[in-house]
Amino acid sequence: MLRISKISFPGLGIGEFEIDSVAIPIKNLEIAWYAIIIVLGMVCAILYAISQTKKIGLTPDELLDFAIYAIPSGIIGARLYYVLSKPHDFGSLAEIINIRNGGLAIYGGLIAGALAVLITCHLKKIKFLAFADCVMPGIMLAQAIGRWGNFMNGEAFGAQTEIFCRMGINNLLTGFKTIYVHPTFLYESLWNVAGVLLIHFILRKFKQYDGQIFFESCAWYGLGRMLIEGLRSDSLYTTIGSLTFRTSQVLAGAILVVCLALLIVFHINSEIFKGCFCHFRC
Repeated sequence: MLRISKISFPGLGIGEFEIDSVAIPIKNLEIAWYAIIIVLGMVCAILYAISQTKKIGLTPDELLDFAIYAIPSGIIGARLYYVLSKPHDFGSLAEIINIRNGGLAIYGGLIAGALAVLITCHLKKIKFLAFADCVMPGIMLAQAIGRWGNFMNGEAFGAQTEIFCRMGINNLLTGFKTIYVHPTFLYESLWNVAGVLLIHFILRKFKQYDGQIFFESCAWYGLGRMLIEGLRSDSLYTTIGSLTFRTSQVLAGAILVVCLALLIVFHINSEIFKGCFCHFRC
């Protein structure tokens, strides 16, 4: 664990201060800020989903049934994605399952969590896309909150820059030298908060079909992650032949393209259906 980081935002008039990645030291057990913030994000996502799933007839208890399956599946998926991206860094099963030192990838969590929700929806005979519309903005909110866990760890920052909002950082990852970098954790957090506000207060009013909010949320996240990932200094890379690319950036771009295509297709089909319906009633 990185423990102590020295942080500053000189362009914003914030001088250097220290943050400790450990929130509560208890003898041999250390409770990290990262864990606390991630749990806070999960709680906020669940509370948001509870406020929305009432619209499709789900009770809070029924929603918690989904959480019981989706959250553990998401954690396992996030860890597996990270391990498979860097297999040579893990020499034993103990190292693979030890997440206290970090190593969770959001895409793995989303994929595994979505599969768990899809199976649960099938068993409970609930429309997956209708359910996804209710919970996806909350998941983006959880990601926005979770990025502050990266801040407390002094990680997930970008390349060096002189931009006005640059972050000065000095810790183990910088060789205990102060460098000025893009605060990519902050970029993504603000981007996701903006997405939640846009979708909840504006786009939701124009919903025409199940899945629309889900696709819009994924497209928004994909666009932001694709752009911000290009600034990161700690990206996971994949090499195929002579090509090396940022795994998360390519995946984010693919999600953006697929979701935009689905939005267009569903919108066209929705318009055709409404046109046929109006013609029938006339």
